[in-house]
Amino acid sequence: MWTALVMEKITDKIAALPGDANYFSLEFFPPKTPMGSVNLRGRLERMSRALRPLFVNVTWGAGGSTAAKSLELAEICQRQLGLTTCLHLTCTNMNKSLVDEALDDAKALGIRNIMALRGDPPRNDEYGEEPMGHPPDDMEFTFTWAADLVRYIRKRHGDYFCVGVAAYPEGHADESYPEIQSPLHDMPYLVEKTKAGADFVMTQLFFDVKAYLDFEKLLRTHPSEVFKSIPIIPGLMPVQSYSILKRTTKLSHAKIPEEILARLEAVKGDDEAVKSVGVDILGEIVEKIKDTQSPGPRGFHFYTLNLEKAVAFILERCDLIPPSTPASRSLIDSAAVEDIDDHLLPGGVNGVNNEVRMAIRRRLSSVNSDPHNLVIVDNLAGSRARAFEAPADEAGIPKDSVNTRANTLAISEGQGSLGREATWDDYPNGRWGDARSPAYGEIDGYGVSLHASVSQAIKLWGHPTQREDIANIFLSHLAGELEAIPWSEEGLNEETASIRSELLQLNRRGWWTVASQPAVNGIRSDDRIYGWGPKNGFVFQKPFVEFFIPSSEWEGLRQKLATNDDITFYAGNSEGSSDSNNADAVDAVTWGAFPGKEIVTPTIIEEISFKAWLEEAFSIWSEWQRVYPPQSPTAKLLREVKEDVWLVSIIHHAYIEKDALWKLLLEH
Repeated sequence: MWTALVMEKITDKIAALPGDANYFSLEFFPPKTPMGSVNLRGRLERMSRALRPLFVNVTWGAGGSTAAKSLELAEICQRQLGLTTCLHLTCTNMNKSLVDEALDDAKALGIRNIMALRGDPPRNDEYGEEPMGHPPDDMEFTFTWAADLVRYIRKRHGDYFCVGVAAYPEGHADESYPEIQSPLHDMPYLVEKTKAGADFVMTQLFFDVKAYLDFEKLLRTHPSEVFKSIPIIPGLMPVQSYSILKRTTKLSHAKIPEEILARLEAVKGDDEAVKSVGVDILGEIVEKIKDTQSPGPRGFHFYTLNLEKAVAFILERCDLIPPSTPASRSLIDSAAVEDIDDHLLPGGVNGVNNEVRMAIRRRLSSVNSDPHNLVIVDNLAGSRARAFEAPADEAGIPKDSVNTRANTLAISEGQGSLGREATWDDYPNGRWGDARSPAYGEIDGYGVSLHASVSQAIKLWGHPTQREDIANIFLSHLAGELEAIPWSEEGLNEETASIRSELLQLNRRGWWTVASQPAVNGIRSDDRIYGWGPKNGFVFQKPFVEFFIPSSEWEGLRQKLATNDDITFYAGNSEGSSDSNNADAVDAVTWGAFPGKEIVTPTIIEEISFKAWLEEAFSIWSEWQRVYPPQSPTAKLLREVKEDVWLVSIIHHAYIEKDALWKLLLEH
């Protein structure tokens, strides 16, 4: 039977591998914009064809904040691309109804694998407020820990799902008690959720390979013996940029060994060099882990950040990409089936009988009902496609001249003119990147979050009861006295410090700034403060600022902005109203000119990216409000402010006039 051939459970696929085999998985998050989703589809097709992961993970936002988009992405991976998919599911700040709905939807999509996670620390329930979603209809299960979710999945669905749980080689970073970050402290919790029914363990990202190997040994030799043979999959994050590395390790509390940090700091001003050194570092980590004994096949999980070049280089360098049999392309009528490992078919591909081949064809036609008489062939960009007519027996069969895995891998690594399709968004810059990029937005892909526990949020921001208290939070952050605000978990960088005086003036006026950059006109790319990208280039920036402004002051500012041809503005409020003086504009606000390259534009602001951020920015007001008791003065104040203010983004195009933006805003 076909159902016996296709092993969609991760543990079944691992068990079918030779004992000394290596495998890998890739993690993706749902893009924030429609074009990001379109481009990720093209990227996924290319990566699945070139790299052939054993499975892929799809992230899930805290409290179900990305539920619809996560399920949409999971459906693309599982049903349309034929990739074994593991759907993340967080359980805190969600009730049983939402968990049931997510599991039922996963089942309907044919997903057999769930990564059971706790998610953000509970907030509302600490004050007796109902969690997100529908009113609870069964109080037997409440979700405080991942173990509660694992038990619930087993009770309701038996062994239908293969369940994974998270582990932390350097200890879980509880913001409330950072001094107790230790694998030994976590061990009782990991034992509990494993005994509750976990099938595999996947770790948080790390760069200290010794810490990981010590942790794995600790698990394998644990007296409970629950980890003796269970798959333990180390989590690795390719180095995309120095700033992203510092941010993610800060959020995850992963330590960077001094030797590794020194290698990266030596090239931190050259983004391409950082990526290259990062590939070397990750390759060395993989090889060291491969050289250690394992009770079964050795796996590796890569947090891709929805990018492909770095991970493709690492996988090829470490010989992790499984081989394919050329003959398989003539036997199977869809590129998606290339991801079915040859050893899963009786006798190998050459030994597959006609009945099996027909079963494969029937399954693929049932999961993707697109007509096959008109074939849409992706050009690997994910944004454009060409249509070709083909005979029925050739529909869906890629021609080797274009779609060989060698060619596709070269493209994923950025080689040749088509390699631009893999590298055009290679300079991720958070929400300021190109909104068409699958990597646009927060790099972790876990939805809106304060990145702080209740206790840490209160420690940072106290209990504001009037607008002046909120203003003081922004002013303290600008002054370097407060390490974070709800919209930014990092302090000011040196670039922003150069306009600190102007930002302080705006904030004292009651216009609370959340993002900004100064004008830069042709500074060398290796400049310590403003530089980025390859050496021997020149970088440019248009001055930009974004702030919350009271609605009573917005109309006056709007009239002033609307009559100035040198600026573009975007504005919106929590009710969904929006405004712009040029909604069709695509504003490049950071770009660079480098030898032998096209102009690189890592920072673009346009209406679609502003609106994506607008929703998130106001959701952060709600997240901050939920830290406090629902009827408290602080919660009331935050709700009132959220409903009143407008978020305004302003770009000044006269970047050769250093102070033009600030004169415009600060003059009376």
